[in-house]
Amino acid sequence: MTAYLEACRSGRLRERIGAAVSLLESCRVCPHNCGVNRLVGEAGRCRTGREAIVSSYGPHFGEEAPLVGKHGSGTIFFANCNLTCLFCQNYSISQLGEGQEVRKEELAGMMLALQAKGCHNINLVSPTHVVPQILEALELAVQLGLHLPLVYNSGGYDSVQTLRMLDGIVDIYMPDMKYDDEGIARELSGIENYPEINRAAIKEMHRQVGDLEMNQEGVGQRGLLVRHLVLPHGLAGTRGVVDFLSKEISRNTYVNIMGQYHPCYRAFQVPSLGRGVSSSEFLEALVLAGEAGLSRLDKAHPVRILRMCSE
Repeated sequence: MTAYLEACRSGRLRERIGAAVSLLESCRVCPHNCGVNRLVGEAGRCRTGREAIVSSYGPHFGEEAPLVGKHGSGTIFFANCNLTCLFCQNYSISQLGEGQEVRKEELAGMMLALQAKGCHNINLVSPTHVVPQILEALELAVQLGLHLPLVYNSGGYDSVQTLRMLDGIVDIYMPDMKYDDEGIARELSGIENYPEINRAAIKEMHRQVGDLEMNQEGVGQRGLLVRHLVLPHGLAGTRGVVDFLSKEISRNTYVNIMGQYHPCYRAFQVPSLGRGVSSSEFLEALVLAGEAGLSRLDKAHPVRILRMCSE
């Protein structure tokens, strides 16, 4: 049984909705703590008012193997991320706000449509700033038969206070661990205290759901899955990230170390971001993960290694 079904039956989901919506009045949904009144349409750093903005939704076959299965991950892409990464490959969505405002009834309908298509889960992409709106829609969707695992797919700049409202509701957490250095995070993504906030969020996520569990078909049902994008010149701080996961979370953490970085959006403003990741940089990141004791790496890595080494 997915976590949120019991929360809905017991009335806990209704309580969480009230608490989450109250955060919008003087917004404290994410670590920016902008203090604007989103209930009346004001917008802070996330450029999102009372209603969530959705760019697109549909089955996605490019996600991690435990999410995709045979029928795809049911992704809903929310616009206006709470990060401002200079190199974002989805910048038209995350930075330029490409999308349409949706009411809770419409968002619930998207969830149900993805379930009807046979998707294995509901994958909420960039949900950090719209947690209250997601919970409102979820309640409606459950009443109409939604039962798929819920995936929280974030940039990792999440408030522990808000995450606690999702305890017993989210089944799978899939956060980024982007940086190990505060100064680099500030320069490249315009955020303060990223490593501290990110690590606290990862700890809370793992406390709630534990290590990733999969069914007999290899499809994820519950747990933590971490993404780490390798950047050129070691800017992502891979050693610190994998050491943290191994020592303070679990050696059994499922990790996707990604090597697909290429300059995009405003990346060329920073000379060190002006090229893609080399095969040696990617391989070094994998070696560091192994040395840290992490063995559950995304199974697409062998293909990625062969392709990069042939370039």
